[in-house]
Amino acid sequence: METSGKGQNPVKLNSDVVRQVLVRFIHDEITKAGFSKAVIGLSGGVDSSLVACLTSEALGAANLLGVFMPYKTSSSESLTDGRLVADQLGIQTETVDISPVVDAYIERSNGEMNNVRKGNIMARQRMIVLYDLSARENALVIGTSNKTETMLGYGTQFGDVACAINPIGDLYKTQVWQLAEAVGVPKKIIEKKPTADLWVGQTDEDELGFAYRLVDQLLYYMVDERRTEGELIERGFEKHFIDKVQRMIQRNQFKRRPPIVAKISHRTVNVDFRYPRDWGV
Repeated sequence: METSGKGQNPVKLNSDVVRQVLVRFIHDEITKAGFSKAVIGLSGGVDSSLVACLTSEALGAANLLGVFMPYKTSSSESLTDGRLVADQLGIQTETVDISPVVDAYIERSNGEMNNVRKGNIMARQRMIVLYDLSARENALVIGTSNKTETMLGYGTQFGDVACAINPIGDLYKTQVWQLAEAVGVPKKIIEKKPTADLWVGQTDEDELGFAYRLVDQLLYYMVDERRTEGELIERGFEKHFIDKVQRMIQRNQFKRRPPIVAKISHRTVNVDFRYPRDWGV
């Protein structure tokens, strides 16, 4: 695991201000789209727990549905921790076991399915569940992917990164931990090792190959402050680490943008027709 970088943490939040901004964001974006309710997948991790807290505050506990979607190899701790948050907030919950549907598809692979493919199938099946329940509830799906994951491409396209709105998409993982503590997410959840719980023993940091606290510092200087490679090295980051993170950012650009539309007309979606809904046409 990489151990470079030096100095004070540059990604420290003003938690009170950010909390107010995000609660208002959730309320405003949901209501101006004509909705009053939301659906969120509760994994037992800090990201979904934080988003559940913020959404409950924005819309009221009665207007949030938390969904548990375990697979047969999922950790029982994930379900326990998710229920801990749901009980603390007093929100309605529902459990959908995705094992039968996922296994039915995996069986078609004749033993050729690796962990990455299995993980993608699980992530996309969970989003099928969330969007179906959002239609039933006349609600919107709230996203739970943080900025670190988004920049590094650590997420499944049309799976866990899919959503109607994402309150924490501009917060690095270390900032998620800070805000989670401020809003009252149980300490047990904040302090446990981050994992997508896609297979037994899987952890985010082992899979990425470096610690969130380190890469967040690098990303902040690289992305937010646009520091040069020389400046990053002066701050104590090793060149091979800088190069690795830059490659991950570049390689995963396709996950951070809507599908590219070939331009034929005078006004093309996501090219030169990008007005927000409330601006008119």
